[in-house]
Amino acid sequence: MDPELTAWLILTFGYLLPLAHVLLSPRAGGWRPPPGSRCPLGPKAGWLVLVLLLGPFGWLMFWRSRRQRNA
Repeated sequence: MDPELTAWLILTFGYLLPLAHVLLSPRAGGWRPPPGSRCPLGPKAGWLVLVLLLGPFGWLMFWRSRRQRNA
């Protein structure tokens, strides 16, 4: 397999698709912080930062948190 193709696949499936999933998911929360919160970021922005920094592991954390909340 071509190393350039492998790099693009890792970039796409490891970072871009998880970021798009969190960005488009209605269960990621809102952009604004909850009332009374001291953090300037909303839940969705926080999840995007986690996925951006941790890549697939951040996305798995997001996915797991969604499943626990629904159960």
